[in-house]
Amino acid sequence: MQGRLGACPLLLKAMQATLFNLFATFFRIGLFTFGGGYAMIPLLERDIVEHAGWLKRDEFTDLLALSQSAPGVFAVNMAVFTGYRLRGVGGALAASVGCSLPSVVIILLIALFFRQFRHIELVNNIFMGLRPVVVALIAVPVFNVAKSAKLGWGTLWIPLLSALLIVFVGVSPIYVIIVAGIAGFVYGKLKRS
Repeated sequence: MQGRLGACPLLLKAMQATLFNLFATFFRIGLFTFGGGYAMIPLLERDIVEHAGWLKRDEFTDLLALSQSAPGVFAVNMAVFTGYRLRGVGGALAASVGCSLPSVVIILLIALFFRQFRHIELVNNIFMGLRPVVVALIAVPVFNVAKSAKLGWGTLWIPLLSALLIVFVGVSPIYVIIVAGIAGFVYGKLKRS
């Protein structure tokens, strides 16, 4: 038994992904994610790929792409897909509840008390200080995903063109994703033949 399990370290790691561990990991990530789902990518990568070893880096990148492409909130999509990949439906439920619960609690508390504190200069300064940090939290995963996707000078034009089309031309990201998926499929077919 030990020999068979020793031959598959990913299986051992996945067995450590209990429902409680999934909930706790995504709860902690959700608790410290400011600025939306993209800001959680460095935390996700560190906890799920580097520390726990639940996913390989290429699997993580694939789940990022899938989470971005699926309808709904990116952070919850990432939790659902990761939880499902590791523990099935129960894992998806545990991870998504863990990811969402901190936001729900924090927003309820803010809604209860924000009117009393919104005019305090210290509170405004705290929010002003968080804004640049959120930009950095979003920029770091962009570079990490580019590295793990093995983007080189020959393929760097694809994300740059996509960003330019979305930002300056106003093309919907949905169309960019659909075209990229079709182009990747065609490229894969042509490469095999």
